[in-house]
Amino acid sequence: MATITLTTEMIVVLAILGITVLLFVTEFFRIDFTAILVMVTLGILSQFPGMGNLADPAHLFDGFASNAVISIIAVMIIGAGLDKTGLMSKVASVILKYGGTTEARIIPIISGTVGFISSFMQNVGAAALFLPVVSRISVRTEIPLSRLLMPMGFCAILGGTMTMVGSSPLILLNDLIITSNTALPADQKMETFGLFAVTPIGVALVISGILYFVLLGRFVLPVSLHEDAASGQSIKDYMRNLYGIDTDIFEVVIPVNSDLDGQNMGNIMFRHHVHILGSYYKRQRFFAPLVFVTQITTPCRLAILGEKKEVEKLAAEHGARVLGNLNVFAEDYAPTVAGMAEVVIPARSNLIGKCAVDLEMRKVYGLNLVAIRRGEETLSLVETEDHKPTRVGLEPFRTGDTLVAFTRWERLAKLARDRDFVVVTQNFPREELRPQKVLHALVFFLIALGLILFSDLRLSLCLLFGATGMILTSVLSIEEAYEAVSWSTVFLLASLIPLGRAVQDTGTAAWIAQEILLLMEGVPIFGLQIGVAVLATGFTLVMSNVGATVLLVPLAVSIAVAAGGNPAVFALTVAIATSNSFLIPTHQVNALIMGPAGYKVIDFVRSGGIMTIIFLIVSMAMMSVLY
Repeated sequence: MATITLTTEMIVVLAILGITVLLFVTEFFRIDFTAILVMVTLGILSQFPGMGNLADPAHLFDGFASNAVISIIAVMIIGAGLDKTGLMSKVASVILKYGGTTEARIIPIISGTVGFISSFMQNVGAAALFLPVVSRISVRTEIPLSRLLMPMGFCAILGGTMTMVGSSPLILLNDLIITSNTALPADQKMETFGLFAVTPIGVALVISGILYFVLLGRFVLPVSLHEDAASGQSIKDYMRNLYGIDTDIFEVVIPVNSDLDGQNMGNIMFRHHVHILGSYYKRQRFFAPLVFVTQITTPCRLAILGEKKEVEKLAAEHGARVLGNLNVFAEDYAPTVAGMAEVVIPARSNLIGKCAVDLEMRKVYGLNLVAIRRGEETLSLVETEDHKPTRVGLEPFRTGDTLVAFTRWERLAKLARDRDFVVVTQNFPREELRPQKVLHALVFFLIALGLILFSDLRLSLCLLFGATGMILTSVLSIEEAYEAVSWSTVFLLASLIPLGRAVQDTGTAAWIAQEILLLMEGVPIFGLQIGVAVLATGFTLVMSNVGATVLLVPLAVSIAVAAGGNPAVFALTVAIATSNSFLIPTHQVNALIMGPAGYKVIDFVRSGGIMTIIFLIVSMAMMSVLY
């Protein structure tokens, strides 16, 4: 290979690279704005004499129309469509059913599922589809979103190494091998890799990623309080902060031989200072009208709001069992679906002098009355140091009463238009789910997935077909589709694409590779292979993994031939190592999860640094075993 000499253009690119990384790590500016600054800087500098290779002004903004960026936009819309039908919420319920509410159980299920899915589709697509699922799980379990999204995102990247169609570098690899074979003698020509040739390596990487976060997650995962992170106040927090009452919703299993059979719910509620929100009997849920005179029919399950000690006391007295977390009621009482709200009875309300039982408040208004705040006094079923338990359902309403009720958000939104109430609670989800559109959403999602797997159409076109199909069938409105897109992510990725091109077009990447390989002259074959992996890892942090693969595979093949190594293994090393992108949020998946979880670059440096080392060790060890 001809010797590459360092030029002025290369020095400028290296300086821009260094400043970019510094700004990313220090976050002197928002990282998406830093990316925009880099793009603009390249465009301005390219106008100076001798700097024409930095950027072509006519194509400076092509990144916004790139296959990767359009694919991300489309997959965000598809994910929002699936979420709008309630499908993702049901997936979250299934995960919670088997994963409980602890990080140690939820992380393996989420990460393993996403890792498997990303082995057959683009990893950013798998991550984007599961983003709303993880968000809902975070709210229900009160586990910060920042503790769940990074394991999910990292395993989405790792899952791309499980098959030869899991990531762009592996898809390109066989074509690059065929091209390289034209320059090799007959006895050194490489064979292409089969679909599952890399599966043992990918499986080992996914398992190592899951184990890393399960064992060390409490030390390396951040707890972000970013305003965009899932932060809905749970019923437990609401009641504790407002009333000083340690209360929550519990699911209680009532056996067939319990003495609760035939008893009125009102008597049970008042006797045990709890509130029965719902009943599950003969595979059906009953929420309205559940009034004081409604009788309990066993065997059944009850959703009970109250202090834990009171609920456990009720269960012990009547031979019932308190579950560790909500099961059949998990979806009905998820914070994204329902929660605690406050409404005031205004002076001219027609409800003054009437009580909740008379009005059938649960049935007519969708309000499950828990407490009444009247001046300085709080009336509720729960006994505290300040007041005795009160049958709030039988208490006549007065002007200015603030009703504290458990309600579904969709009912509360409608109540805001009722002149008999003034809705005080404003910060609640106002989304309108469309479960009747679930079939339309699934059809277009599956069509898009089928086009990705079984056609030669560009990934962005396949995904846009699914996205436009959801808008066409009114799964989403066009306004909701725009709102579903994280534009900061789009600008981050699109603005960094010119930098990657500059690194390649100016010859900076080739010069870096040349200098590193010169330093490794005389190193044993396995050491050279490790050096190639480290080189590919470094390149994929500052340029696209596709660009890094196209650039480094021919170099790796030449090194292997000169050193007497296996050129196919060296080429595979490059294609695998370009997925080792965890240190900074330049990878599409990392950029996708950064905003919702409120991550900072230093979070990726801390957690991703260890993951980068684990990736190198596991991938090199597996390749040495297999090849």
